[in-house]
Amino acid sequence: MDLTGAHWRKSSRSGQNDMCVEVATNLPGLVGVRDSKDPAGPALTFDPYAWRVFLATLPR
Repeated sequence: MDLTGAHWRKSSRSGQNDMCVEVATNLPGLVGVRDSKDPAGPALTFDPYAWRVFLATLPR
């Protein structure tokens, strides 16, 4: 998967912590997820629907 144009972001609640997950939601048809400590490392990709379902299961 080519994630070259991904705009990665992490939660504003992360502050200066670099031990976070970053998410890219600007790519058509997929959501990218990567480790902020290793931005050149591997990334996971999800179908946008699957990502929404995952987020819906998280406690608020």
